[in-house]
Order: sequence, then structure tokens, then C-alpha cells
Amino acid sequence: MTSIPSLARADTGPLAASLNLGLVGNCAYSALIDARGRVVWCCLPRFDGDPVFNALLDPGDAGSDWSFEIEDFARSEQAYEPNTAILRTRLYDARGQAIEITDFAPRFMSRDRMFRPLTLVRRVKLLAGTPRVRVLLRPRFDWGRQAPVVTQGSHHIRYVGTGQVLRVTSDAPLSYVLAQSWFVPGHAMNFILGPDETLSGGIEDTAHAFEVETATYWRSWTRRLAIPLEWQDAVIRAALTLKLSLFEDTGAIVAAMTTSIPEAPHSGRTWDYRYCWLRDAFFVVRALNSLSEVGTMEDYLRWLGNVIVRSRGGHIQPLYGIGQEEALHEAVIDHLPGYRGQGPVRAGNQAHEHFQHDVYGNIVLGAAQAFHDHRLFRRGGRVEFIHLEAVGEQAWALYDQPDAGMWELRTRTRIHTSSALMSWAACDRLAKVAATLALPERILHWRQRADTIRTRILQEAWSEPRQAFAESFGGSDLDASVLLMAEVGFIDPHDARFLATVEALEQTLCDGPYMRRYEAPDDFGRPETAFNICTFWRIDALARIGRKAQAREIFETMLARRNPLGLLSEDTHPVTGEMWGNFPQTYSMVGLINAAVRLSAPWDSVI
Repeated sequence: MTSIPSLARADTGPLAASLNLGLVGNCAYSALIDARGRVVWCCLPRFDGDPVFNALLDPGDAGSDWSFEIEDFARSEQAYEPNTAILRTRLYDARGQAIEITDFAPRFMSRDRMFRPLTLVRRVKLLAGTPRVRVLLRPRFDWGRQAPVVTQGSHHIRYVGTGQVLRVTSDAPLSYVLAQSWFVPGHAMNFILGPDETLSGGIEDTAHAFEVETATYWRSWTRRLAIPLEWQDAVIRAALTLKLSLFEDTGAIVAAMTTSIPEAPHSGRTWDYRYCWLRDAFFVVRALNSLSEVGTMEDYLRWLGNVIVRSRGGHIQPLYGIGQEEALHEAVIDHLPGYRGQGPVRAGNQAHEHFQHDVYGNIVLGAAQAFHDHRLFRRGGRVEFIHLEAVGEQAWALYDQPDAGMWELRTRTRIHTSSALMSWAACDRLAKVAATLALPERILHWRQRADTIRTRILQEAWSEPRQAFAESFGGSDLDASVLLMAEVGFIDPHDARFLATVEALEQTLCDGPYMRRYEAPDDFGRPETAFNICTFWRIDALARIGRKAQAREIFETMLARRNPLGLLSEDTHPVTGEMWGNFPQTYSMVGLINAAVRLSAPWDSVI
């Protein structure tokens, strides 16, 4: 393996207080691992399942984690194996003795199908000297309420809970593992954690083979990506993170892997993001298309198609579970202290009850890809168009009705400009799909509706006193979401009204390079942190209006705000630079990809 770049000590400095975590997974489940190689978050059997390792939200003695400790710990290094989802962590003691931990979730083709078991493989090898180590393997169940019953076999330990049973198979001395005692490893150790099933092959042989096959899969996957000339490593890592956010069984892509990481310190803004938001659809499809990652895009379009058909032209929720569950009842898990002791910890999300009219436009924007893309195995045709038109009818019916808006305001409804804008986009894209399908009557039908909505937006969303498009019809408050006017093709970016809007938003919502969502106080007061996707929207707008140098400068700032492994959360604190909000945030990683593609120099500039 190539040398791992050194990081700051994992137990001191700003890294210790930030989301310095790595993500491993296989599109069935995932785990978050901190800078010392400790598994601090892992939900099973799905992304939205029970966090069997929950130290991210319960860092005290009652929390559950899985660590390999080295006696007299001095420092750690950590990096991904290039172009893979395999994470390596090195731990050094005060005398320079060291071990290396390799973490991954197996994923590769086997017997003509994708092999992605609910299995975490952890391999530990000696790098230098004879350090003493200990293994702390402490899963819990039912959100940490239930300690497992532990049983031992010849080469495995079972952790038995009421709802599920985990088994770790290992060639390490199990007596030391069970006793959590210090020992000097006599050889490399392999740990295979998963369902309560007997391992069919040898422990070391299986772990080694899984690692080789998984590395080969991910390198082959990244090799097929179409990436920009500049910022290639950043884009590849963002693409891998987006892929790992795919729940392949249904095609859903979750907003983040975590719940209840506050949007800002001591804010109470803690939400469960382990679900699939429809507002992400357009940006996810655009990013996947720009990377030519057709397989993941088609998986996601499959999930989106199911939402379209099941709605039968009626109400569509802002979000669904990854298995299209509708009821995501929000509850507070009051026995968990929360991230850095800042609760409340929530499971479920009340936003499933909201009415957010932008969802219809986002669905059409995303689904339209299926009617134009000749690479897809299953392209959209007239039958699918009928279903999509039903979504468009909802957009038309609701475009000028009050809703909670795309930011899911819980106690305030208005006719939000962003919702009307996405309704316009629904009608506009349906007209274009109708043209592709050679349906002249439907072209006229949807074009007329798009023109009607456009006229209303231009007249009623413009605030003369603010010299900007406001966040609602007849309103005066500003909102970053109006930047999407240029991104979805509603307005020429050089239109004087859009240029004035960009300037007004920068003066009102920006803290240096960072951009907040909106200026009006919400249920929790005024937003304190910058919302990363809004900063990326600003980058896109600046590039479109000819301020590309400034856009590149802000983009470089956002790259510097990633954690040492190249991942972003939802929010950035404009003063401390710390990451806040759920992690890793799909919206942020998609924003990074789209910005890099827009700003990069072309390949033909060097070849």
C-alpha cells in the first residue's frame, strides 16, 4: 500500500471536535469510522435500522462501538485506498510501534449477481514492533437500550438481541476479545461481523479474498466514471460517497447516513436524514448523468418511477422511507445524549406529513432523464408519460397554493417562489418530453401552463424594495433557493433581475464564501450556519453570470472544508469552519460534483 498522509492527532485539535469520520458500505448498509479506527455508527439491517453501534450519539460508557486500541497511543493516520471504499487506519504508540486496520464492506459480482452481504470485515496487521492492543467490541440493540446476550463458539462470538443476532468470526484470541484485555498479537487478525451464519471458508482466506474482490470492484467502477479534468480525486470521492448512499435493493438514495447531528451548535435543529427526499431528485440525476454513472442513475430512476406510479396523480410526500414507507413517525430517543451531548436524538421525520409543492417539479425534472437518455435499459415511453403527466397536473393545481416550502418550515406556510419555480419546471419538462414522444397537443398543453406560471412568478415574486426575487409571492424576505431560477432554465442568468438577485442574496445571506438558506427567522430563530448546497448554488450562479474566478475561489474554500477523507456534512459554521448537520450529506456531495463539472477546464486544454 502507498503511504498514508499524516493527519493531526486524532485526540486533539479541531479534528477531535468535528465530523472526522470515514464511510464504508456496500449499498446495503454502511458504517462510520473515526480517526482512530473506531466504528461509531452502524445501522442494521438497513441504513434506517437500529444503530447497533451508536457512540456517535452516545459517546459515554453506555454507548456502543468497536475499536482496536493500542497501548500508549500517540497518533493515527487514515486514508482510503485510492479509488475504493476501503479505509485504512494506522495507530502508533509512543515508541513508534504500529498496527494497521483495514475496514470494508464486501461488494463484488458473484454467481452473476451482486454480492453485498450485511458484513463488515476488519483486518488488523502489525506494522512495527510488538505493541499491546485490545479489542473493544460492544454492540447494543434497540437504540442502545438492550445489551446483548453473548455466547462463544470455537472461532466466533454471538451477540443475541431480541430483534437480531450478530456473529463475529475471527482468528484472534477470543478470550482476550471477550475479556477486553490487553495482549500482544502473535499474527495478523481478521474479524468478519455479520448475520448469525457459519462462515463457509477459512477466516483469513475469506477476509483476504473479500478485500481483493471488493477493491477490484470499486476500481473498475471508478474507472468507468466520466470526470472533469480538475479536482479529480475530490470528484471520485464524492461519487463513491454518492454510490454508497444508494440502497440498491429499491434504488433509493438517502439524504445522509445519520440522524440528529445538529445543524448548528446547541440549536436543537436535529433531524433524522436516513430517508429519501424528493427535492434531491433533480440534483442527484444531474450529478450521476454528468459522471456517466448510468447504473446508479437507473436504479434511482426505478425508485422514482415507483413513487410516480403509486401516487396515482394524488398527493406525494416530501420524503419516503428507502422501501417507500410512508409513515415515518418522529419520536425523541430521550435516553441518548446526542452528538457532543447536544440532543434531542430523533428517529423518524415529521416532514413526511408536510405539503411541499416543489416535490412535483423535482420528480418531473429527475424522471425526464428516462425519456431522453438512449443508454438506459428501460426508457420512458407513452405509458410512463401518462403517469408523469399526472404528477404535472398536481404541480399545476398547487403552484400558487401555500405550502411548507423546500426548507420544511413547520409553523409557517406561504406561496413559496421555489415551489412555484419547480411547478414551472414540471410543465416545461413535460412539454419537452412530449416533443420527444411527438405529441404536439401535449406540447401545447404543457407549454401554455409553463408560460402562465412563469408570468405569475416574474410578476409576484419580484420585490421592488429589495430589488430581488423574494422567497414568496408578495413577500420581501430573501431565500437562496431562488438561485435555482438559472439552474433549471427559468431565466437568462444575465437578466438584470437575476443579476440584482444574486447581489442582494450575497449582501444578505453570505458570510464570506458561505451562504445561509434564508434570512427570516424560523421555529428556532435565525439560521446560524451556512447550508452547503446553497453555497454550491451560489457557485453555479456566479459561473453562469461570468464571475467564474470568484466561483472557483469559493469552490476551493469548500474543498478545504471537507474532512481529511474528503467528505462533507450538511452545514458549515462560517466562523469556526466546523462541519455540522447530518453526515455525509448527499446534497453536499452532489453539489461538489456539479460545481466541479461546471468549473473545470476542459480535457482538450491539456491533450
